[in-house]
Amino acid sequence: MSRQLTATERELIRQLQADIPLTPEPFADIGAAVGMSADQVLEKVGQWIEDGTIRRFGAMVRHQKLGYKANAMSAWDVPDERADEVGEALAAASEVSHCYQRPRADGWNYNLFAMIHGATPDECHQVAAALSVRVGAGEYRLLFSTREFKKISMSYFME
Repeated sequence: MSRQLTATERELIRQLQADIPLTPEPFADIGAAVGMSADQVLEKVGQWIEDGTIRRFGAMVRHQKLGYKANAMSAWDVPDERADEVGEALAAASEVSHCYQRPRADGWNYNLFAMIHGATPDECHQVAAALSVRVGAGEYRLLFSTREFKKISMSYFME
């Protein structure tokens, strides 16, 4: 659904996509920045969660600092007629942080992608092997990250 946002709503989105202030009343602080009360901010956030504008509201944890030094994008070659079924099963796995379906490319016959995090590359391999059996996903490859150049949440309305 596409909608026209008010200037206040756009500014509220700008505030919400940044780090939440580490203060006793963060939503009051956000509200003060946009001319709203804390209750109004929470009511608007609740409406956006209810209508799907905001999918989730959470903290970003730096997995490397918790000891999860390995992460692998798993690429799966799944029959197209099973892509929804297997994609939903992969997405439901607690070991998977995000999962996507993408078109196959010339020379690259993989159509489902799921990010797996582990303490070691071996742990990621074990998780992928178990997932393959659990969801009946078939052939897969693991692509390990070697360097992170950028990782941020998307920002909107930066003008």
